[in-house]
Amino acid sequence: MLEFDWVDAFTDRAFGGNGCAVVHHGAHLPVETCTAYVRETSLVECTFTGPSDIADVKVRYFLASREIPFAGHPTLATVAAMRHRGMIGDGALTLETGAGIVPVTVEGSRVTMTQIAPQFGATVPKDVLARVGSISAEDIIAPPQIVSTGLPFCITLVRSRAVLHSLRIDPTAFQLYAEAYADGATDLMEPYWATLDAPEGADSFARLLLLPPSPPEDPFTGSATGAMASYLWAHGLID
Repeated sequence: MLEFDWVDAFTDRAFGGNGCAVVHHGAHLPVETCTAYVRETSLVECTFTGPSDIADVKVRYFLASREIPFAGHPTLATVAAMRHRGMIGDGALTLETGAGIVPVTVEGSRVTMTQIAPQFGATVPKDVLARVGSISAEDIIAPPQIVSTGLPFCITLVRSRAVLHSLRIDPTAFQLYAEAYADGATDLMEPYWATLDAPEGADSFARLLLLPPSPPEDPFTGSATGAMASYLWAHGLID
């Protein structure tokens, strides 16, 4: 019988942050079983670990609909769960993922990962993303671009938090976008909507909206945040 841990990442309180179920020694399970498990939990993502010939641990990442090469908060959740169980100690750790080897450092309850170097892909017309998010093209203030630090997203910068809160995903427009720009061998490249009109103490504010069978929104996404930071730096929008 396989065991799992439910871990809330990016928080200091139970049922906060972003949850992930970590299934220990489950990397051998078929895709159909893993996606069904994610749907049962109603989480955005779950991980399944196993032995690796090229790293310390193999980690597979699943949404309710498909396997993805990498994800941010599940990486931290997976390592935290292993540390909690005494399966690993403090120090350096390497993870085999679908995106490559991800280095991680563990210091007590603190887990730090180094995401894969960013890859900058195609730019997407503003009007295409505007239709996806049911907003005006004038609300998008920089060229949307597909960026990946292990998992690709279309980074879309909007003018304000008000615009961000008004977003409504149009499934038909999203399907047309995905057919035109997504790499089916990699992922759907969901738009990651961000603004520099941030709350006090923050530099940015962002949302990741999803379509069924996933939950409607991912409360915090480490992989998309890495891609967004890379985009903002490359475009001279942050130091």
